[in-house]
Amino acid sequence: MRVFENYESVVRGYIRSFPTIFATAKGATLTDEQGNVYIDFFAGAGTLNYGHNNQKATDAMIEYLQGDGIVHGLDMATSAKKAFMEKFIETILKPRNLEYKLQFTGPTGTNAVETALKLARMVKGRSNIVSFTNGYHGLSQGSLAVTGNNFYRDESHISRSNVTFMPFDGYFGEDMDSLVVFRKYLEDGSSGLDLPAAVILETVQGEGGINVASKEWLQGIEALCREFDILLIIDDIQVGNGRTGEFFSFEFAGINPDIITLSKSIGGGLPMALVLLKPELDQWKPGEHTGTFRGNNLAFVASTHLLDYWDNDDLANAIKYKEEVLRTRLEEMASKYVDYDIVVRGRGLVYGMEIKNDTSIAGEISAKAFENGLVIETCGSSGQVVKFLPPLTIDEETLLSGLDILESAMDNVIQEKKDRLTKEF
Repeated sequence: MRVFENYESVVRGYIRSFPTIFATAKGATLTDEQGNVYIDFFAGAGTLNYGHNNQKATDAMIEYLQGDGIVHGLDMATSAKKAFMEKFIETILKPRNLEYKLQFTGPTGTNAVETALKLARMVKGRSNIVSFTNGYHGLSQGSLAVTGNNFYRDESHISRSNVTFMPFDGYFGEDMDSLVVFRKYLEDGSSGLDLPAAVILETVQGEGGINVASKEWLQGIEALCREFDILLIIDDIQVGNGRTGEFFSFEFAGINPDIITLSKSIGGGLPMALVLLKPELDQWKPGEHTGTFRGNNLAFVASTHLLDYWDNDDLANAIKYKEEVLRTRLEEMASKYVDYDIVVRGRGLVYGMEIKNDTSIAGEISAKAFENGLVIETCGSSGQVVKFLPPLTIDEETLLSGLDILESAMDNVIQEKKDRLTKEF
């Protein structure tokens, strides 16, 4: 690890939580240089929904490269892009009766968010954007402005102007509807809320602590947007691409966003980002929003083949089944430690276990789990939530083995904490 410690910037993050040198990966496991195998409940922060080195994608990419397929083509037409677009339209959009134009942005999620914000402001001729408490949308300057996490909101690298934060669903608890607050601000001309060009939200706040928006709340947000002529942007970068059991995380609510941002797993493990926009919003001038890496041809190839998973309902049904397995085990774990006020929440295969009475424990559980062969991260405003993000294709046996490691780590951490407290007294 010395080369990383001596030469890589101190900004490095995940290497600190998972301090080993990984060498190979397949499916839902990672193997380090010493041959230690780790079950992966992290999946590249949601980039590897279809697992590491999915054979369908690997074979297709090797064949493409061996045939001298175009790797870099700016936004020129290529066979790989054509195949991806046709597959996405026929397999994802048409069956859902969705009509969107496709815009390929720079290769990361924050590029897609920046594009969506810029477009909304241009189309509406307004600058204000409404985002939500605990939301996360990326770390470039525009995306940072709509990100709520205080850790990233330093004056040296953020512009705080033209963004207003509203309370997310459940922010005030179960007894208060946060939509009432938003509506009041919109109706009161002296509230200080400039009429927004757009609202941007995640249906499940991943980095914010696995905060899950209800069907009714999402429908209410859409209704407010329509009433006040505001565009609705759904950030589906982490919780889209099948993560919640449907390809788009908003499908269960029956809403129809104006703009959708996709990245992470849409590239099949390779960098790619995509903005879906309703046709009437496609008001760009040619070349008005550009970039060197607008579409990754290798990612097009990988994604085209991985979208086959959505030709039928097999994967969606498997996700629903594994969700039941995951939720049941997590609730059983939570019930063992009532004193810690542990809350389990999520949808599909994105779940969180919030430990309310001791915010340090989640990080300790993650570290202990890694020692025993499980890669799992934390999230939430204080890192108080253990975050479950396994590949969607994980088999049940591996899922259960990972949960066994997690439960053992949890038992050990809590017992060690009790032993320390006993010695202190």
